[in-house]
Amino acid sequence: QVQLVESGGGLVQAGGTLRLSCAATGTRFRLYNMAWHRQAPGKQRELVATISSGGSTNYADVVKGRFTISRDNAKNTVYLEMNSLKPEDTAVYSCSANYRVTTYWGQGTQVTVSS
Repeated sequence: QVQLVESGGGLVQAGGTLRLSCAATGTRFRLYNMAWHRQAPGKQRELVATISSGGSTNYADVVKGRFTISRDNAKNTVYLEMNSLKPEDTAVYSCSANYRVTTYWGQGTQVTVSS
C-alpha cells in the first residue's frame, strides 16, 4: 500500500506562486507514473500535469507555461510549481501514483487564489 501526502497549499493573490509537494511511502517510487489533479467546487476533477517514471511531462492546456511538475526520486516526492496563479486555479489539488494497474491517491490540499 502506498500513501501519498500533499502539502504546500494555501491562500495566494492572483499572479502569485505556490509550490505543492506530494510525498509517497514505499520503495518503488521511481517506478510510479505520477500526476497532479484538481477539483474545483461544483466541477469534475481534472488532470493538471503528469510525469512518467522516466521523467516525461505533460500538461493540461490551461496550465501549460505556468505550472511545472517535477520529481525527486531520492525523496519520494513529486512537486507542482504553480506560477502566475489565477482565481480560476482555485481548487483542491491532489496527487496520484500509478503503477501497473493500480492507482493510489492522496487526500488533497486546498489552493485558493484571490483576485
